[in-house]
Parts: sequence; C-alpha cells; structure tokens
Amino acid sequence: MSTSSVTEHAAAPALEDCAVIELRDYRMQPNQRDVLIDLFEREFIETQEALGMRVMAHFRDLDRPDHYVWLRGFADMPARQRGLEGFYGSGVWLAHRNAANATMIDSDDVRLLRYARPTWSLASPSVPRPHRDAEPALPQSVFVLMVATLATPADASFKRTFERDALPLLRECGLMPIAVFETEPAPNNYPRLPIRTDAPVFAWLSRCVGVAAASQALSRWDASLRAAGVLLPRLGLARLERMRLQPAARSWLR
Repeated sequence: MSTSSVTEHAAAPALEDCAVIELRDYRMQPNQRDVLIDLFEREFIETQEALGMRVMAHFRDLDRPDHYVWLRGFADMPARQRGLEGFYGSGVWLAHRNAANATMIDSDDVRLLRYARPTWSLASPSVPRPHRDAEPALPQSVFVLMVATLATPADASFKRTFERDALPLLRECGLMPIAVFETEPAPNNYPRLPIRTDAPVFAWLSRCVGVAAASQALSRWDASLRAAGVLLPRLGLARLERMRLQPAARSWLR
C-alpha cells in the first residue's frame, strides 16, 4: 500500500537518533508468526516511517518459534505520541488490524528504552532496507539480545562497572554489543499500548555472523567463571534473559 494513504508525513529518525525505543515481544498463535511478518513487511513498515517512527529491526526468535520481536524508535516522547496516534488511527491500520491481531496471543510485553549512553547507540546501516517488491534472501546473521532485570535503575556507577568489566568479557566471548539500552523512565504517553513498568532493565544487543557463531559465543559466555562468579554478582542482576534473534527479510538491521 502506498504511503500516500497516510495523511501526515514526517522524517523517520536514523537509528542513532532514536532517543526513545520500544522493545516489543509478541507471543503468537501457533504457526502464525510468518503470517504476521508477511503482513508487517507489506503494510506496516513504510506507513509507520511516513509518520516519523523508525522500524529499526524485526526478528524471528530462534528459541521461541511462537515469538516475534521488533524494535520501534522515535526522536523523542512527543514524536512517539504523534506517530502512534497517527498510525493507529490510520486507514492502513484499520484495514489490517483484525488480520494482525488474529495472529497474536499477547502483544503487551513491551519495554520502553533509551540508549544507556549516546556512544552506545546503534549505527544506521549503510545500505537501504530491501524494497517491499524485491525478494530479499533471509539474512544469515543472528543477533543476541540480553536483558538484565535490575532492582534499581542503572546509575553512573553501574555503567562504569559494565564498561570496565562486562564489555571486555563480552568481546572475548564474541558478543561485543553494538548497542546498550536502559529503561526510559518517562510515563507512557500513549496508554492505548501498554508498557511494562514492573522493574527497570539494562540490555545489550550483539551481532554474530550466523547461528553457529552465536551458539559458540553463548557457550563461551556460559562457561565463563568471570561472568558467573564475578560479573553478574557485582552488577547485582536480579535476572538475565537472552534471545537469539534472526532478522526478517526486510529488517533494516540485518
């Protein structure tokens, strides 16, 4: 569908300029993930970006075949409100929402994030997103997302410890982050879409060349006595989740 059907146009931010980021983790109906991805890639990328939102990446979770994970970015919180109001009131969404919602069991597992430091932001790819009329090959890369639940929001001391102790170890394991995130504390300014507020998180995203490389890197991480015995206790992590994510065909981050 042409973005000409969207009434308001705004420039979508570059990845490094996304000051507010949604991490959206959908639990799907059986065998419906690819149905949603096909619909999403055909109808929901350009139409959101025409309203100033950036569809940063969208993934299949390799370890949870019933989960679809994606990142949506905004220049700031007011841009988030404007973009979401525009999109979810648009003819594009109204025409396809029933089909999209029918593929999902739960779409409320959403974290509102920001880059933990400006220098820990994603870099925009040098090549454009594959065109929707193309038939791009499925990327072979695998992204590893680790999400740490914290008792209190990450402060300057926590970030220094992460930089000093965690980053070198992640590099040694083959999991050097390409971006690091923390909870965005601003109130949800579009309450129609729920945001999790149960606990602050600190998260990092790494890119591996393929499934084997990701598995080997995670095995090295799991076997590391420094991670289990020193790093995680020193950071005081209440819980550390991880996801192996493979980009969908039209993901910009790939």
